[in-house]
Amino acid sequence: MIKADYLVIGSGIAGLSFALKACKTGTVSLITKKKLFDSATGKAQGGIACVTDKNDTFKEHIQDTLIAGDGLCNKQIVDIAVKSAPDRIKELMDMGMVFAKKDCNNSEFELGLEGGHSKRRILHCGDITGEEIEKVLVDNIRKAQNVNIYEDNMAIDLIVDENKKCCGAYVYDTNKSIVETFLAKVTVLACGGIGKVFLYTSNPDIATGDGIAMAYRAGADISDMEFVQFHPTCLYHPAAKSFLISEAVRGEGAILKNQKGEPFMHKYHKLKDLAPRDIVSRAIDIELKKNGDKFVYLDIRHRGKDFIVKRFPNIYKKCLFYSIDMAKDMIPVVPAAHYCCGGIKADKYGQTSVSNLFAIGENACNGLQGANRLASNSLLDGLVFAHFAYQKSKEMLPNITINEKIKKFVNKSTGNGDPTIMLHNWEEIRRLMSNYVGIVRTDERLLMAQKRLKLIKEEVKKHFRDFKVSMELLEIKNIVDVAEIIIKSAMARKESRGAHYTANYPTKSADKKDTIINKNNQ
Repeated sequence: MIKADYLVIGSGIAGLSFALKACKTGTVSLITKKKLFDSATGKAQGGIACVTDKNDTFKEHIQDTLIAGDGLCNKQIVDIAVKSAPDRIKELMDMGMVFAKKDCNNSEFELGLEGGHSKRRILHCGDITGEEIEKVLVDNIRKAQNVNIYEDNMAIDLIVDENKKCCGAYVYDTNKSIVETFLAKVTVLACGGIGKVFLYTSNPDIATGDGIAMAYRAGADISDMEFVQFHPTCLYHPAAKSFLISEAVRGEGAILKNQKGEPFMHKYHKLKDLAPRDIVSRAIDIELKKNGDKFVYLDIRHRGKDFIVKRFPNIYKKCLFYSIDMAKDMIPVVPAAHYCCGGIKADKYGQTSVSNLFAIGENACNGLQGANRLASNSLLDGLVFAHFAYQKSKEMLPNITINEKIKKFVNKSTGNGDPTIMLHNWEEIRRLMSNYVGIVRTDERLLMAQKRLKLIKEEVKKHFRDFKVSMELLEIKNIVDVAEIIIKSAMARKESRGAHYTANYPTKSADKKDTIINKNNQ
């Protein structure tokens, strides 16, 4: 048994920010299923939203967030996030983060504009903001005291005792092929998103909904999982794997066009190409189905090469690698699963319905994002609520005793899973979810998805009984559970709101409520 005061599962902005604070109070076990740097944070291009300009206000940022959230944001949570942002940004900068300035002699930030924002307020570092933030946090965590880092370790399931208190997790060491028992007074889930549940996603390979699936199996409330945000502009290229064309590109004037070269966003929203991303994704989906095309174009040629290379150096370089010159060519793009607005239901401190279990970052649903996330509020979410989770857990720590009377994890099977069968299950789930539970849903599609998923789930259960533990097996188990939760949540919402659009109920209901799923009272 490996014991610590805190067990942090995940190494993105939320998990690392929490661990860096918690290690000042107690011992920390930090586990991540690949390397520290493997997280969705490192893939974030656009930046982090924060009011810093004298022409901007908290009130405007709050209002933009509430509008994007389409009636389901928690106003108190939005207020906390927006007003706490400058302090958290200062902490990040004190750790070594450098955001772009207007020029080398100017102290003013070069602020970006993205869809849904009424003002320029996106702090960025070119188009690799998340990568630079992750570097800073990783550098700091490697120097920190009282932190034991366990890379290549994947959590299997949370440990909940007879008093329904979380006291750690069973963890699979992928290098040693053994299962360890990690015990802790406080367990923090910061496992990121669920993008790999779908066929097309901007998410990294690690985004298999692990935190949400584990919390669900442990009896935690899961909220609003029908709201899966599809990013409108993922690079469409046979050799490219899930490369995102940042929303900031449209923020800087890029125009969406069909394959005839005709702009079309004016037909769908008054903000045209700067409309909220759910509207843009749905507009692209309609255009593709109407014309029978596989992609649309994003055109920023009019901004000129000098501007494009300076503002989007990474995107420019990546596109050039695929023989697309952003200064001369339009970029082929397609919508892709991007951000999970729902997740483990949590309060402002990250507390869940399971005692001593906290959830922060994308795998949590605290009410900030509502039915549709405002661009660049995700990094802000992880940063701000990691701080509040630390504050609350620090108060709780002296009153928690680690329960060491825990059964060891037992996997009696000695057989190796058939990789062909598991790969087939993996691909079938993702294709099923994309075709039937994607941007536009119907009652018929959801029912078909639910029936087929039930059969796949039985196959996966058999794999788990018959085969030794492996990362592939654990990930399939998790995406099946997450897919099931998304389908049930989507079937329960008889309206179209935010990132959930159903052709059977195309209008909004007057009743604004969250969808809560719990395995114990379905």
